[in-house]
Amino acid sequence: MTACIFCRIAAGEASAQVEFADDRLVVFRDLAPRAPVHLLVIPRKHVASLAEAQSEDAGLLGELLLGAAAAAARAGIADGFRVVTNTGPDAGQSVHHLHFHVLGGRRLSWPPG
Repeated sequence: MTACIFCRIAAGEASAQVEFADDRLVVFRDLAPRAPVHLLVIPRKHVASLAEAQSEDAGLLGELLLGAAAAAARAGIADGFRVVTNTGPDAGQSVHHLHFHVLGGRRLSWPPG
């Protein structure tokens, strides 16, 4: 069993409130939401961060962004949502598996951090 919690969620070995899954992506609710709707979109393939993505991951990166937009639509926040990825500890990445946060359900302020 891998130590990566997101790999374990993608494999069905750890629990999460999964909203959507297919053969490449999994979308689930964040355990510590920062907005009324806070979803995580992850690839089933382990990629540690956006900085670690390779040119061969270009299609997967596009699928992640399309998956984020589809997740927002399914959650009823297509009128306004934010997509964020944290890369590295200085940006607040706490799980070293590429993931996009989809936040919405309220007016989001700027700058975010």
